[in-house]
Amino acid sequence: MMSSNTVVVVNNERYDGGKQLKSEGSDQNANDLKILWFDISYLSSFHQFLVCCLAVFIFYLLYGYLQELLFTLDSLKPCGWYLTLIQFGYYSVFGTIEMKLRRMKGRKIPLKIYFILAFLTLGTMGFSNSSLQYLNYPTQVIFKCCKLIPVMVGGILIQKKVYGTLDFLAAFCMCLGLTLFTLADSQISPVFSTIGVIMISCALLCDAAIGNVQEKSMKQYKASNAEVVLYSYSIGFVYLFVILLFSGNLTSSIGMCSEYPAYTYGLCLLFALTGYLGIQVVLILVRTSGALAAATVTTCRKAVSIVISFLFFAKPFTFQYLWSGLLVVLGIYLNICSKNQTLRQNLTNAPKRIVEFFTNFCTKKQSARTLLSV
Repeated sequence: MMSSNTVVVVNNERYDGGKQLKSEGSDQNANDLKILWFDISYLSSFHQFLVCCLAVFIFYLLYGYLQELLFTLDSLKPCGWYLTLIQFGYYSVFGTIEMKLRRMKGRKIPLKIYFILAFLTLGTMGFSNSSLQYLNYPTQVIFKCCKLIPVMVGGILIQKKVYGTLDFLAAFCMCLGLTLFTLADSQISPVFSTIGVIMISCALLCDAAIGNVQEKSMKQYKASNAEVVLYSYSIGFVYLFVILLFSGNLTSSIGMCSEYPAYTYGLCLLFALTGYLGIQVVLILVRTSGALAAATVTTCRKAVSIVISFLFFAKPFTFQYLWSGLLVVLGIYLNICSKNQTLRQNLTNAPKRIVEFFTNFCTKKQSARTLLSV
């Protein structure tokens, strides 16, 4: 998606060529690698990669399962935005705890930027969660896989970035696959609604804008990940609380969720905790293995999430899901190739190598026939 010398923000941390850039807001030792307070610094690079992969799959597969479970239950469907409010509250608490544990003080990014980030974060999380009332979970995941499309638009408009041919080819494959997947879902899914498509599209637009605004602001102010999480979600919590309060949905949602408080709030705690820890593990994976490896692992995780969704939640299936999903995967692969010079060169030289292979094969075959005829 971007050139190899571009600084990239992954989950609010800044990386250049897969290496984390030091920031004034973080005093964490560059060699200190911990997952849930377990030190993995002594492990080899390969074993660190395996541990991070395992953690990513555990946390995010649980996150996806809990998300579909919470937001598709008939009793909780009307409370989608309230459940998002709870998630924002938990994330704010986790961000505060992380700030205290890392002994981070002060705020580097101006509040006016956080007001914008909080609004975009609210749009991303709220529309994404609530869209599950109107879409199958696999369809939502496929839409999320196509984040490159709005990111490219946002990059061109906000940061005046220039993209290559592979990026546009990847976006085309994603658009085509997404269209076919959505058409298949509209034909066989009993819960499909155009409202869901609009909501998840709004979530993607907000998500694309978040990435570009975060990258621009963190380059300028050098803020830490914990600070951005804390202020984005805490201000977003206030936004959503006021909206629900004045819309009249707050009291009704509290009443519905209070019927099963331990179940509702307990699942929300696990949902938020797995998501927050998953973010931290992805950050470690990028530090140890690079942004390319992290993107590949998270893409594989999304594919497994779709399989698990079909296994644990009853829903119709058609092979058009498979073909259109493969088109999206092709788009993701092309996007990854565009970020990696070696893969890009291999992909560019592939047609030439194929022609050379068949030319050599035909030449050897002709030589063999000549020898036999003699």
